[in-house]
Amino acid sequence: MSETYVECLVKAKSRKLFTVLFYLLVALAVVAFFSMLLFGLISMVLTGVFALLAYLVKLNAEVEYEYLYLDKELIVDKVLAQTKRKRVATYTLSRMEIMAPIKSYHLDNYKNRQVKIKDYSYGDGHQPDTRYVFYYEGGEKIVFNPSEEMIKALRNVAPRKIFTD
Repeated sequence: MSETYVECLVKAKSRKLFTVLFYLLVALAVVAFFSMLLFGLISMVLTGVFALLAYLVKLNAEVEYEYLYLDKELIVDKVLAQTKRKRVATYTLSRMEIMAPIKSYHLDNYKNRQVKIKDYSYGDGHQPDTRYVFYYEGGEKIVFNPSEEMIKALRNVAPRKIFTD
């Protein structure tokens, strides 16, 4: 039995709000640290809280998505600040309805559906737009950025469901 393995890593668009919030929390932690002489224990606790919040904001500011295709399954992992990996979803290709580029005419029949949208892509604003959409079991719309190699591997498994326009 031949198994195909394809891996693709996509850096999501950086969030400016998280960056501003990170620097604000670091500044508050520094101010709380230096005010320890005046206020004692309260400032020490505030320094720890601000530092912890800054760390958590920094983790969520830099997000990457890794797509793995293996044995008719597409696995999506979320990588936070290149340090923590979290499995987000696993999709079986036999349950996929259609996959096409985000602006494809093949998706016109699916536009009026009320579905949950899950975005595992780099975001919008890139030219040319290389994002793809697939509908999964009628209830989810998944947006992601597969590589050309991944599209070919997926198309070998489900040629009638995957369009490249």
